[in-house]
Amino acid sequence: MKLHYGRMLNDKLDGQHGLPRHRLQELAQRFPAVAAEVDTRRGQGEYGFYGLGRQTEVIRGIRRFADGVGQAYDHVLVLGIGGSALGTKALLNALRPPAWNELSDEGREFFPRLTILENVDPTSMAAALRRIDPRRVLVNVISKSGGTAETLAQYLVVRAWLDQALGPDAAARHLAFTTDPAKGPLRELSQKEGIAALEIPPEVGGRFSVLTPVGLLPAALVGIDIEALVAGAATALETAGRPDLLRNPAALYSALLWAADTSQGARVHVLMPYSDRLRDFSAWFVQLWAESLGKRLDRRGQPIYAGPTPLGAVGATDQHSQVQLFMEGPFDKVVTFVRISDPGEDVRIPHRPDLPEELAYLQGHSLGELLAAEADATSAALARMGRMNATLELPRLDAETMGHLIMFMQLATGFAGVWYGVDPFDQPGVELGKRLTFAAMGRPGYQREGPVAPEAGQPADVA
Repeated sequence: MKLHYGRMLNDKLDGQHGLPRHRLQELAQRFPAVAAEVDTRRGQGEYGFYGLGRQTEVIRGIRRFADGVGQAYDHVLVLGIGGSALGTKALLNALRPPAWNELSDEGREFFPRLTILENVDPTSMAAALRRIDPRRVLVNVISKSGGTAETLAQYLVVRAWLDQALGPDAAARHLAFTTDPAKGPLRELSQKEGIAALEIPPEVGGRFSVLTPVGLLPAALVGIDIEALVAGAATALETAGRPDLLRNPAALYSALLWAADTSQGARVHVLMPYSDRLRDFSAWFVQLWAESLGKRLDRRGQPIYAGPTPLGAVGATDQHSQVQLFMEGPFDKVVTFVRISDPGEDVRIPHRPDLPEELAYLQGHSLGELLAAEADATSAALARMGRMNATLELPRLDAETMGHLIMFMQLATGFAGVWYGVDPFDQPGVELGKRLTFAAMGRPGYQREGPVAPEAGQPADVA
């Protein structure tokens, strides 16, 4: 995997916008202190995802489950939200054929269909339960804490559906929990009812957990090579140990985006893969970058209100919806393109007689050629307009490369936490919303923290 970053620099743009080239040397001189802080915090128990490049026993356990119990089902239903769902969606989208659930058994090589319910929208839930056969489904309930309100609500609905169709004893055999190894409601239920349960490492936060059993179990069940995923992650981890910033792509990427934000006002970070297969990867990145870096307080507890705003886009589709803004709007964005050198499959554009000139030029080319040309042209056009952009070039999109790409982004996030001076592993703003939700739903120990309706005599502010 290669990071092309020249168009982050003003001498490759319009000479007015972008980072001055001397900033590279300044960032490189500061990097040893950044790397040292990462090492120190790893020693204190943070950055637990660094351990995910070595998971021999975990993979063996998942393989035993997937090749044993997992073979009894033709549909996998994942219940989770945020980091418990987005990574799995990204893996399925990237590494299984498009429209996976619509393929025949032969088209799926007899691996199960996979449905991911990541919200508590009743319409989505009801529709899923109508189309899935409870006799043939394995339900994977994922929550690190075991107490996520949305996921537990999903579980209670699905458990009643299974109980009604199969009976309580048989229903338990259609369930697998992925949760904390020792505590939480899901762990308690698994021990009480004999429900299979996999462990999420306590030191790995939810949004960093796709390369744990959170993502590896569903991936293995649908035939994704999880050994290759972890091998790719190990390669990224090895590269991230380089002390030279300019030879450490994940660290350099984080430094450039931080510098663009804090010195150039580029506070919107767009990830724009030129592949439909990476559409859900962009959504995964948005959560990772936003929840890790958007903080009100710095590490010392001082107000900072830091954090870039991540945005997902897909080329060439969003050239026709967002690129006008990127091109001529405020100079407040960095666009990162993701390109795949060998897409693995291409479609030729056929010849037809007597075509108008406006169509005839496309003949003899391919869709892959057109997509690559659009990516090059968009990057060059942005640069000509003084807009910072970078490109991540992947040799191909397979399990090993995907594991590398996922770990690359997690490493960049970890480094960025040091550049910004924030804790990339907490989420106090999310926790406040959870507490208010618990109170609104009547969970014991939680009280409403303020009026939810206008006081008497005050306007309702409703249009």
